[in-house]
Amino acid sequence: MKILATPKEAAANAEVVWLCVSDTNAVEQVVFGKNGVYDSLRPGMIVVDSSTISPSASKRFAEKVQTKGARFVDAPITGSKAGAESGQLIFMVGGDEGTVAHLQPLFSAMGKSVVRVGEQGKGLAAKIGMNLIIALTYEGFAEALTLTKSLGVDPKILLNLINQSMVRSGVIDYKAPFVLSRDFSPNFPLRLMLKDMHLMLEAAKEQNVQLPGLKTVLDVYNETKADGHENLDYAATLLTLEKRAKAAQSSTPTANKRSYESA
Repeated sequence: MKILATPKEAAANAEVVWLCVSDTNAVEQVVFGKNGVYDSLRPGMIVVDSSTISPSASKRFAEKVQTKGARFVDAPITGSKAGAESGQLIFMVGGDEGTVAHLQPLFSAMGKSVVRVGEQGKGLAAKIGMNLIIALTYEGFAEALTLTKSLGVDPKILLNLINQSMVRSGVIDYKAPFVLSRDFSPNFPLRLMLKDMHLMLEAAKEQNVQLPGLKTVLDVYNETKADGHENLDYAATLLTLEKRAKAAQSSTPTANKRSYESA
């Protein structure tokens, strides 16, 4: 492997440029910024972006790349850190069918599945939808843990019941061992899920779609970030729910006493 100083140099003799960075601004800088990939684009080259960014921004980037005779494919991924390390990622792809087929050997080297969702931008549309489900599903699990623990239920027993029922999900299967061991080290940092939530809300605004559940969960994420946990895994929202529950429970006896005395 050879490391070069700039995206421009890295793309200079490449047929395919593949990037995966943190957000929409980062993609724009890598591709179109000073010494960016755009300066090295030639007809026939393919830029593949596996970042999770704004679908509408990605479409704009694709249009600009095409002015150089190159092609642009959005190919966001799911599978978390474990999937990346084992080559078991799932790619959600938006792009020309022939271009996607041409890239198949590269997809196969990194992932277990490639789903072409549609034309450019559609892969990202699917990805933010998938992450919306993940965020809301985990939050339901975290809230259930917080409630049932306050009622005296052993979390391990609750998980045993979950695993035998229709409540079971891939999100819970993956997160539960970390949560039960109180390991909030980042597989998917909360700051990145929070970024994706804003992408969801931006896309919803563009399409005049309401996402009331997401807005409620966003409040929990913002509080978790404010508590200094943005670099922990998004599962750390459980800490916020537990903090809220503890604060409410500690204030209850005082509230009851005041109510009794006033009577």
